[in-house]
This record gives sequence, C-alpha cells and structure tokens, in this order.
Amino acid sequence: MKQPTVLFCTGLSGTGKSYFIKNILPKGAFYNLRSATTRPMRKGEEEGREYFFRNEDYFETENFATKLFVNKNFWQPGQPKWLYGVPEIEILQNWNKNFTYDVIQPRYVRQMIDWFKTMRDKYQLPINYKFRIIWFVPTIDNFKTVHERQNMPNDLEVRLTNTCDAKDFKNEGLKVDHIVVSNPQQLIIDDRLRKFINSMAQNTK
Repeated sequence: MKQPTVLFCTGLSGTGKSYFIKNILPKGAFYNLRSATTRPMRKGEEEGREYFFRNEDYFETENFATKLFVNKNFWQPGQPKWLYGVPEIEILQNWNKNFTYDVIQPRYVRQMIDWFKTMRDKYQLPINYKFRIIWFVPTIDNFKTVHERQNMPNDLEVRLTNTCDAKDFKNEGLKVDHIVVSNPQQLIIDDRLRKFINSMAQNTK
C-alpha cells in the first residue's frame, strides 16, 4: 500500500489555507481533518462539515490528537473557554487516508506529529504516515480578515497574538516543505508544490 500523507496547511487567519484545501487540492485526494470546537457556529456553517460543535465537557472526556485553548491567556472565570481539537476518533476512523490539517500555529503541527508517533504503542497500528508542511505567508496586512472573523470574547486579541513565522517552525523542530504566498488576487504556489499536487491528482484517477 502506498504510504499516506498528512499535509499540514499552516498560517495565520486569512492567508488562504481553507481556499487552498477546497479549491486547489485534487478532489478526493485528501480527507480534511475536522476539529471539534466550543465556539458558536457561524453563518453558513453546518455541524460536522466545518467543525463538530461541542460543549466544554466533551473536551474533558474525549481523547484528542491536538488540543487548543485559544483564549487561555485572556480567559476569566465565568467566560466561555474557546477550545479546538481534532478528536482521535476522527483520524482513527479514516486511517490510511491522506489527510489535510488546517492550523494556524506550528506548535499544533508538532502536537499532531507527536500524536501519530504514539500510535504503535497505543493502538498497535503501523506508523506509516509521512508529513509535509505548507507555510502560507501573507504579502499584506491581513488584519481586515481578522476583524471580520472575530465572534467571541477576546477573539481579536487572540488572533493578533498568534504567530506563524520561521522562528516558530524552528522552535518546534519542523522543516517547511513548501511556501504559498498569499495576496488579494491569488495564491502563489511554488513549482515543487505544483508537482506534488499533480502527482496526487494522478493517484486519484
């Protein structure tokens, strides 16, 4: 069996990660991992399509491959905790598929890679995945998108404190495989990534 891939699409809000996954990657080549979240559903979203919308108790009782407490530095008692995470079952039920994971900060890429490395001991499953990281870099200030997306207490502050730069990847011991430059009109994709996309398209035929 061909070795499956986890393709990490990593970058700040508004840099085109979701667009890339939905419109650039070959249809059917990847399963887009969905996170559970405690945040409210936005207009146009559906349960189980963009996210699994859950309460805080769910995050206390379920096992996760990645787990994010995004407003931890700003949280006060009585306020909701905005939690995100990919449930383990989301991966295990789709084992041996190619995955994409849309994530802002490199530290959560590291979380998921480390999770995969525990699978042999925990579930006696072969650790046969390879990992590729795409770094989505904005060419302009993307604060407009950040402002439009805020929908929870301290959301703007949380988004403005997120970082995704070369230092973050280095600190997590991660190597970036591809860079996508994001501007208002298009995503600028390097030739190596285009070749990878074309190879994945061929594999789905």
